[in-house]
Amino acid sequence: MADKVLFIIGDATETVDTLYPYYRVQEEGFEPVVAAPEKRRYQMVLHEVKPGWTITKEWEGYSIDADVAFADVAPADYLGIFFSGGRAPEYIRYDEALVRITRHFFEANKPIGCVCHGVEIPAYAGCVEGRRMATVPKCKFDLEVCGGIFVDAPCVVDGNLVSGRTFHDHGQYVGEWIKLLVEARDAQEKR
Repeated sequence: MADKVLFIIGDATETVDTLYPYYRVQEEGFEPVVAAPEKRRYQMVLHEVKPGWTITKEWEGYSIDADVAFADVAPADYLGIFFSGGRAPEYIRYDEALVRITRHFFEANKPIGCVCHGVEIPAYAGCVEGRRMATVPKCKFDLEVCGGIFVDAPCVVDGNLVSGRTFHDHGQYVGEWIKLLVEARDAQEKR
């Protein structure tokens, strides 16, 4: 296993949710690998509840290239995974290859990072039963209906699973997820 970390995205993935952890893992010497339904360029978005609004407003963000399609991912080749937010999880969660990938990381107890709507993927894959997670409050139902436990906090660590509510929490939870990646890399090097 190399020091590769899988980033799960799709069209309308949240820009800051994706790029902040993407560059942070590089700073720690890991290789981020972007996975999506197809190997192509994807349009990211910016999401925020604007002052005076009661729903999320969306703007176009940067675009990002997927390095690999979900169907071509060999999850055993990756040290950890990150489920980004935005609207993408709502649509990509039904991909059978993504469900297979997601279950691998939970079953293998590898470091998992998740933010915002990213929770919809492990929830759909049947991986959140009894697990404590942070997510944006509007995804609380998705988590709880699948047996997860909603925690309204900027960083929730539940074993190998680290989560935050939105990109506003990156400074609290991403570092904790990276600590798990470093520990996994160190353990791998000792073998």
